[in-house]
Amino acid sequence: MTEPGLRERKKQRMYETVSDIAIRLFLEKGFDAVSVAEVAAAAEISKPTLFRYFPAKEDLVLHRIADHEGEAARVVAAAEGDPVGALRRHFLEGLERCDPVTGLNDDPRVLAFHRLLYGTPSLVARAHTHQERSEAALAEALGGDLDARLAAGQIMAVQRILALENWRRIAAGERVADVRADAVAAAERAFGWLAAGLPPGIQGDTR
Repeated sequence: MTEPGLRERKKQRMYETVSDIAIRLFLEKGFDAVSVAEVAAAAEISKPTLFRYFPAKEDLVLHRIADHEGEAARVVAAAEGDPVGALRRHFLEGLERCDPVTGLNDDPRVLAFHRLLYGTPSLVARAHTHQERSEAALAEALGGDLDARLAAGQIMAVQRILALENWRRIAAGERVADVRADAVAAAERAFGWLAAGLPPGIQGDTR
């Protein structure tokens, strides 16, 4: 894979810089209390320029986790005939390194971001559209038929619920060290259920 060109690198820096500025303002004042014009002014760009990068205000926040969109599909595409096993291993590896997407992370900045995300209805709704696109991509990676779509829906729901449970416990004051064993056991149990219940050809081997 070739490295991105200068123009693409500048574009990515713009995305990251504007998103970081917006999230800082939203955390300080609240998502609904900050206008897009205020974000644009803080980033020293025009409103039309901002909207060329971020079609909706919510995208200023969701950009931070945009690289996870389609992640499950990419994991399955790289798997060798064992999609559920590959997704299980990927999720467990995420728990091991405290990947924020698994919910098992107590860094104050991560907790603040998650409170902003889960505490703002419009952000939750926008995140759902990201989830739907990830589910559709996973379904295609699993074969694209009805069985694949049903399986993708179940897999994405399991990952989302596991992550939310971990985040809720951490947000309530528990430490990562206290939650980790339960998080691993829950993931093993949930992916085991998936492997046992999904159609042949999707189940794979979760050992």
